[in-house]
Amino acid sequence: MPVFSDGNRLLLLDSGKEYFPALLAAIEGAQWEIFLESYIFADDPVGNDVVAALTRAAQRGVAVRVLVDGFGARRFPELFGARLLAAGAQYLIYRQELSWFSFRRFRLRRLHRKLVVVDGRMAFAGGINIIDDNNAPPALRPRYDYAVRVEGPVAAEIRQAMRRMWENVSWASFKRRYRLPPDAMPFPGKPGRQRAAFLARDNLRHRHDIVAAYVEALAKAQKSALIANAYFLPGLRFRRALVGAARRGVEITILLQGQSDHRLFLLASRMLYQSLLAEGIRVFRYQKSFLHAKVAVVDGYWATVGSSNIDPFSLLCAQEGNIVIEDCAFAEELAASLERAIVSGAEEIPPARASLPSRLLARFLGWCTYSVIRGVLGLTGFDARNWRDRDPDESLPPKIP
Repeated sequence: MPVFSDGNRLLLLDSGKEYFPALLAAIEGAQWEIFLESYIFADDPVGNDVVAALTRAAQRGVAVRVLVDGFGARRFPELFGARLLAAGAQYLIYRQELSWFSFRRFRLRRLHRKLVVVDGRMAFAGGINIIDDNNAPPALRPRYDYAVRVEGPVAAEIRQAMRRMWENVSWASFKRRYRLPPDAMPFPGKPGRQRAAFLARDNLRHRHDIVAAYVEALAKAQKSALIANAYFLPGLRFRRALVGAARRGVEITILLQGQSDHRLFLLASRMLYQSLLAEGIRVFRYQKSFLHAKVAVVDGYWATVGSSNIDPFSLLCAQEGNIVIEDCAFAEELAASLERAIVSGAEEIPPARASLPSRLLARFLGWCTYSVIRGVLGLTGFDARNWRDRDPDESLPPKIP
């Protein structure tokens, strides 16, 4: 269960238009250390701005350490590596793809976290990669997502998690000179009054922490739950928590991605939302642009913002990071933002589509289909293909209807 700490100060950041100015300002103000992790690090205006800021920080003596995923940012070394190294910064690649013919189609165990810590006192966490919101097909611009800037004890927790990850990757990569000296970071203090916790999903002791936090919040829910998730293919435990809450009278709303070029994902989603609608759960599809968010609000008090989708790739394979917040003001701000997005850019799936086949055999075959598709999409890491770092000359993906 989450271990909450008091004394944090949180700022909700809506998509790249709010996130990147805040991030760049923090990097420019760094005095001694920056840790940055990202799944995607694109060669676009945003990626180049961030690299330029990191380079300037390293040149003035700040210890800059960048860790990116070997598939999502597979061209990072050739695009940005020399610039960072020349300035005195360091970078590492998590599970680097060595060959096109490697086991790339089954992209298990990826670094899917999007985290930054500056001077051990200010951290950023959420679902936003280092990529321009408009780096997408025209119909999907701008990308819709969230992040959180946090100051206080949780920032120190995030830093320790990033420090451990850096050490683990440096050992695995035989980068002896990248191993860190003993830590002597001062406690960041308690600059605010908000209560929060950091959850890191890994493949060892914390495999189920993020999904367990969702399930616990739904089990305690009394009034409402609002979930927005780009890839929402929950397992049995999560579905039971949703249905149980709905049957207790909790008003549940789910905002899903409305556009996808993955036919299997759409088929699996259809099987899922039919069963949810049958339980009185409201389901919306975001059509205005590409929904990339992974957030939730329960009872106007509990909230989470992070990198973890509710799908097999995120919950069984990937390294993920979510912040969980218990604070009415923050939860209400996030809920209001989501409600505006629903009104301005989403369509509700009518309850009439919820009529499930009455025969038990048809129900059984339907859930078998969902389970098989969910497993296939989890093995292939289906969300990685669309938004990975591309060649600048490579054409954009085809328009999604």
